[in-house]
Amino acid sequence: MTLRVSIVSYAPDLNVLEATLTSLLAAVRFTPDNFELVIVDNGPEGTASDIRSLLSKLGISATLITGHGNVGYGRGHNLSLSAASEFHLILNPDVELAPDAIIRAMEFMRTYPDCGLIAPAATDATGNPQYLCKRYPTVFDLAVRGFAPAWIKRIFARQLALYEMRDVIGDSVYWEPQIVSGCFMLFRSSVLQRLGGFDPSYFLYFEDFDLSLRTAALTRIAYVPQVRIVHHGGGAAGKGWRHIRMFIASAAKFFGRHGWRYRP
Repeated sequence: MTLRVSIVSYAPDLNVLEATLTSLLAAVRFTPDNFELVIVDNGPEGTASDIRSLLSKLGISATLITGHGNVGYGRGHNLSLSAASEFHLILNPDVELAPDAIIRAMEFMRTYPDCGLIAPAATDATGNPQYLCKRYPTVFDLAVRGFAPAWIKRIFARQLALYEMRDVIGDSVYWEPQIVSGCFMLFRSSVLQRLGGFDPSYFLYFEDFDLSLRTAALTRIAYVPQVRIVHHGGGAAGKGWRHIRMFIASAAKFFGRHGWRYRP
């Protein structure tokens, strides 16, 4: 198997998930390589049947892992780990891939065998760029970016731009970004296996920060702008107090393990 794709979902918006799966199907048809799709259903009872119906509608064969409850994002992806593929794509259920995204990513990995993880160029649904690569965060960066009103963000726009690596991320390949987003992580499967996947102690948020740092200690990471996606996701602040509490708890865990930085 050349490519394994894992998607973790929790009561997904089926229209958004359909767009993700449709784009994935188009992208894998663009390459002669074979692939396996694994969907991990962390949702409540009944969501699995909705996902099965959608897969049937689209004519997609997939392995559906369900019945284990909401074990968290990282642990959910870990249920799909296998050494049987050359590459493993960790994909959000709210991401649409460009038709050539998969083949360009795999071609890059095969050209650079020392690369173990790729991050793509991303936009939101309106075409505005999303900056998926980050420098190591400070508490200040996270607080302002995640929770401050727009007028405060404007005051600290330069600092936030540095955190989002806007000074170096653009139309050229960039090697060794410190942190990349978990919405799209194309791994060499052997690397992901050696890492043991995500740290399961993170329920939600910062599991991708942790995995990025651990990956960088083992192999090279590259931002590859020729690999393009549209990401429909949003921040924790817009999802209510429960997500804000999870965000803060995971941030504290991340800093406690990798080192606290409070100010730029």
